Amino acid sequence: MFTRPVTSGTMQKNKKKGPLFDIAQFLLLLAIIFWFFSRSVEDMGYHWQWYQIPRYLYTFDDAGFVAGPLLHGLGVTMQISAVSLVFAFSIGLITALLRLSNSAPGKVVARLYLEISRNTPLLIQLFFLYFVMGPILGLDRFWAAVLALSLFEGAYASEIFRSGIVSVEKGQWEAAHSLGLSYKHAYRLVVIPQAIRRVLPPLASQAISLIKDSALVSTIAVYDLTMATQALISETFLTFELWFTVALMYLVITIILSFLVSSLEKRLSSPYRMDLSF
Repeated sequence: MFTRPVTSGTMQKNKKKGPLFDIAQFLLLLAIIFWFFSRSVEDMGYHWQWYQIPRYLYTFDDAGFVAGPLLHGLGVTMQISAVSLVFAFSIGLITALLRLSNSAPGKVVARLYLEISRNTPLLIQLFFLYFVMGPILGLDRFWAAVLALSLFEGAYASEIFRSGIVSVEKGQWEAAHSLGLSYKHAYRLVVIPQAIRRVLPPLASQAISLIKDSALVSTIAVYDLTMATQALISETFLTFELWFTVALMYLVITIILSFLVSSLEKRLSSPYRMDLSF
């Protein structure tokens, strides 16, 4: 079987069509959609008031920079998302290891958790944890939101981790055992580092999904970005301006996260950075 040689021209073309090219295409599509939407809004007689938006983001007084309601809400959203992301990936990895273990009770518990989390809506889980389990466990709004997001996203992350672990070649296990490594050390030093490199892209997508799903925490009165926007809309009636601003804020966050993951993926794929033991 013959393969086509990779020429320098092909490599340069591939470099040009990188993440920046994809982002430019997405922004162009977003601009076209925004133009069509603005035209339809103008036909309804809606008057844009973009000049009022900056004061809801930030203001300056004698003390200097003061964050507005939208930035305060964004801070709460990022805090919930960051804590939930750590817990979700931890739960996902533990669940994946239980499903791959020889423990029958561990497999049953993991399977039961996956079926319940993946087959019920996040909103129902959020209400159940806050209104039912919250008073029993002493959870406030913040930690109920974190727990609901962690359990929901952790179920999907577990399948990502499991597929990555299963994809590691059998020869890697044999090489680890031939060196005298136990199953625990083989997982920690050989298998999991290789699996993480392979599952970084889907894990990044899951992290972006978690950030977007965090908008639902406003339903239990967590003053995140979505709830701050709803409160401002009820006061100012700047519906389209505020929602477009919030959409742009979420877009910036997800693009930054995508760049960070892409950079990390390149570092991990480098032949000079293969030591990932922890």
